[in-house]
Amino acid sequence: MQRLRSRQSTGDAEAGLGTVGEALSRVQTHGERIFEAELHRLNGELLLSGAVADPAGAEACFRRALEVARAQDVRAWELRAAVSLARLWQRQGRAHDAHRVVAGVATCFTEGFDTPDLGAARKLLEQLPGPA
Repeated sequence: MQRLRSRQSTGDAEAGLGTVGEALSRVQTHGERIFEAELHRLNGELLLSGAVADPAGAEACFRRALEVARAQDVRAWELRAAVSLARLWQRQGRAHDAHRVVAGVATCFTEGFDTPDLGAARKLLEQLPGPA
């Protein structure tokens, strides 16, 4: 049963990568960039969930998502990208970097404190040591 689930999730990740790749191609072709940052973030998450995880590729996607979100001044996408990058860094033993990237975005919010994304950011910050 575990082997079946593993193959299914691998197939899901591969299918997801294909779908996100198509969506990013359409972003480039049509110039409609409203979801571009989130697509890069999702691409990174899928790179981590495949049969052979690609942390370096995922980090590049998360960094690109942050860059796009900042350029568009879309804090919600920036927060999601920061949390994804921080979780990766946390697994890699880079807890202080992880804290810094999430805190840098989360402190910009002045409302919406009960949203799932800010809740996830707060929870992650509680798990991470503060700045060195």
